[in-house]
Amino acid sequence: MAGELNGRRVAILAADGVERVELEQPRKALDDAGARTEVLSIHDGEIAARNNDLEDAGTFGVDRLVGAASMDEYDALLLPGGTVNPDQLRMNPTAVSFVRNFVESGKPVASICHGPWNFVEADVARGRRLTSFPSVRTDLRNAGAEVVDEEVVTDGNITTSRSPDDLPAFCARILQEFAGASQPDAELGALASGSEGDADLDPVAELGQGSGQVRHLDGGRIAQHGRHQPTGG
Repeated sequence: MAGELNGRRVAILAADGVERVELEQPRKALDDAGARTEVLSIHDGEIAARNNDLEDAGTFGVDRLVGAASMDEYDALLLPGGTVNPDQLRMNPTAVSFVRNFVESGKPVASICHGPWNFVEADVARGRRLTSFPSVRTDLRNAGAEVVDEEVVTDGNITTSRSPDDLPAFCARILQEFAGASQPDAELGALASGSEGDADLDPVAELGQGSGQVRHLDGGRIAQHGRHQPTGG
């Protein structure tokens, strides 16, 4: 497992009230696999953590303000839960835009427990197969999601789980999904080397720069992903 995520940068977006284990355990799994994780928030300094929403559980240091961060700097996004945490994030337009842009980019995004509330505010739940803490599910359905009761669900680039009880399965899945995240610098180099002798191939254009879409190499071909389209129905 060590080194599986070398070179991957993972943003962890959280605010005061974050459930401690839902940030701490996935972050440790990512760090142990070689990822570089950063906590982004809506204020600097530290954010207050909780156990079971009610008990004080110390703090986490904030690495950067979400308003000073760019989606392009990261390969994946983690959205932990805690009731108060996503409630604060969904009231912050900059945080909402960050989540929306990340999902629409096609890069992997993972969220657990109350964290999927962020998808409702960002209007990216529609047509998605998601799970969450039970109290969030009506909001997800009203936002157009297909809601299921499973320990871990991956639909396209979004992975969700229900509660801290699902953390073992959630951590294992996000390692798998984040390891598959494309890295633009590597893609650009691959495209450039593959374009020798073809003067018409523009690696930057092939990556869809500025188009709001993400393309990745797939068996020598370039696959393109835009906004998720539901399959069926």
